[in-house]
This record gives sequence, C-alpha cells and structure tokens, in this order.
Amino acid sequence: MAFEPPQRLVTALGETAQDGDDWLQKLPAAAEQAVALRELTVERVHVPGGRSGLVVMVRLADGTPAVLKLVPPRSRPESERAALAHWGGFGAVRLLDPSAADGALLLERLHRDVSVRSLPEAKALLEAAGTLRRLWVEPPAGHRFETVAERTGRQADAMRASADAEVAPLVEAALGARDELLAGDAEVRLLHGTFRQSKVLQGDRVPWLAVGPDPVVGEPAFDLARLVRDRVEDLIASPSGSAITRRRVKKLAESLDVDQERLRGWTLFRAVESGIRARRVGREQDAELLLEFAGWL
Repeated sequence: MAFEPPQRLVTALGETAQDGDDWLQKLPAAAEQAVALRELTVERVHVPGGRSGLVVMVRLADGTPAVLKLVPPRSRPESERAALAHWGGFGAVRLLDPSAADGALLLERLHRDVSVRSLPEAKALLEAAGTLRRLWVEPPAGHRFETVAERTGRQADAMRASADAEVAPLVEAALGARDELLAGDAEVRLLHGTFRQSKVLQGDRVPWLAVGPDPVVGEPAFDLARLVRDRVEDLIASPSGSAITRRRVKKLAESLDVDQERLRGWTLFRAVESGIRARRVGREQDAELLLEFAGWL
C-alpha cells in the first residue's frame, strides 16, 4: 500500500524543520522496509494521526493487532525505544520489538481514538496523574537519556533569541525560575518528557497507558508541569481560570507528592517556552493562550 503521511504530520514537521528535511520523502520506502522486516500485514495509516510521526495499524504474523510507528531521527526514536523497554509495559504502551535497529517502533495496539481527554476534566486529571506516577522510576544504569538541565538549556537559548520587548518580562521570569529550580536538590527519575492527557490512551490489558514519550531524566515536577495546563483553551475562556489554575497546581502537587512551588516554577517555564516556540512558527493563537496562562503563574 502507499504510505502517504497525513497532512497533520506534514504541517507539523514543516514547522520544526523549516530549513528542510528529506525524512518525509524517504518515509514511504522506510515504512515498506519496516513492514517487510517484521512480516506485518498492513491495515491502514492512522488519520489524522499525531504531529511527530507516522502511525500504521498492522497485524503480526499470528494475527495479533499492533501499531508500527516511524518518527524522524531528530525525534529521538531510540530514546523512546529505550524508555519503553525500561518501563516494560508498566504504565506505558508495550514495546514488541525491543531489539530492532531500524528506528521504527512496533507497539501493542491501544484504542488510539480514546484518550483520558475524553473523560470529564476532574476524572481525566486523576487518571492521567495516576498513569504518570507509574512511569517515575529509577533510570537504567549507564543510561544516555537527555537530562532536564540539558533540554531546558537548549530551550532557554532559543527563548532568549526569540524574545522581544513585549514578552521579555515573562521570558525573564521563566528563565529565573529555571535557574532557581536547577540550583536546588531534587529527586531524579526517568520522565515521560511530553506528558499530557492526549498521551494517555485506553488499553485492553489495563485501562490507561501512556504513549509517545520524549524521555528525559530529572525531577518529577518537570513532567507534571505540562499536565497543569491541559485544556488551556478552557482555562482561558473561564472567568475564574487563574483561580482554577492555582487550585490545579495545588491538587496535582499534593496528589503526587511534588513540591508545589517547584511545580509552579516548571509550569511557568514550560508554558512560556511553548508560547515563544508557537510564536516562532506562526501559531499566534496558541502563543497568545499559552502566554496569558503563564501570566497567571
């Protein structure tokens, strides 16, 4: 079959690789090779799919349903593979080919159209937080995962380069929060790295499992910070959005034994970083929402 990348993926990769990237051109051939190597039967390409890679619904030689995922090298597929292998299906989707070396990931099939985001907000936060807690384990010995300091260092450099007078105060506040957070002692765990409600899908062997990690090693508050701003459009639309946000920070921190001020600090940094990045690629509406949210913190 023709492995045509969904338009959502084409658009997203165009934002992050504006200087050119031939991965999309090579994708159909790479998908064919990955399917042949694993002796898979292809059902369909998942549409609209995600913003980071191609997801193909397949079946194993014995008929078991599975998912084949291909992402560009800059999305660190081998890092994702290492994290999924370390979690071993506990809290996260199960990796079915841990020893493969072609960059593609063969995963157990979940219900990709049903995430915890489909639940009422309070229940969604509860289920998402419970899933996240299971992922916070000791990183493997001799790991090569990026650290929170390394990742946010690159992000901080990009924020400084992109900031203008209008957003300079928020950027300075976010960078100051990062400096303070990295100066203190904190628990070190393997983190999902890009966790949010839409990254928790319904499964068959357990109700909810995390997918799509961009793993990083550091303190749990960094991982939890992205969950604080889930459904940010609803928060901004609410007349009590700022109060709801403060209560959410408090509730999530208490439920997962995370320091509330550290969670607030990382939530500020990550919201400002995402907002500045959205402005940089022309997503002005997203940027406006994120920066207004950051202003509440």
